[in-house]
Amino acid sequence: MTPMPTAEEEIALGEQALGSLNYDEAFKHFDKATKADPANAVAHFGKAESALGVPKVEAEEILDLYQKAIQLDPENPQYHDALASFCVDLGRFKEAEEHYNKAAALDEDNAPFYWSEFAIQYARKGPVVMEQFLDDKTRDMIKEKALAYALKALGLAREDAKRLL
Repeated sequence: MTPMPTAEEEIALGEQALGSLNYDEAFKHFDKATKADPANAVAHFGKAESALGVPKVEAEEILDLYQKAIQLDPENPQYHDALASFCVDLGRFKEAEEHYNKAAALDEDNAPFYWSEFAIQYARKGPVVMEQFLDDKTRDMIKEKALAYALKALGLAREDAKRLL
């Protein structure tokens, strides 16, 4: 009888399947890895990432997987960035903003990339998600917040941006 693959072996197989865009297979491998080693953040993160391509997996389960990865490895900016992006897709902008800022704080060299990602995603998806509440004031609120993050990403104060424009 062959021994059961280790969590690390399942993770490697999951990453290989994910790299081939075989989400179902990747999900199964990462699921086995989380069972073999429930304290492995990479296993939970991989399961969340692969679940994005498995229609039967509910959004709440994916959120839980990302949050578990963060709970196990709170200093990993990639986990915060991925959760932030997923939160934007769900229209959970406050959580997205918090996680983009956390990723930026953990990875200061790349902070402008996280802020610009939030700025663009919020500007694009905010009006769609808030469509039923979308009046001129709400549109302006979305644009103002997106612009504030774009300026932050560029390292520009509002006054300097006005002067340059």
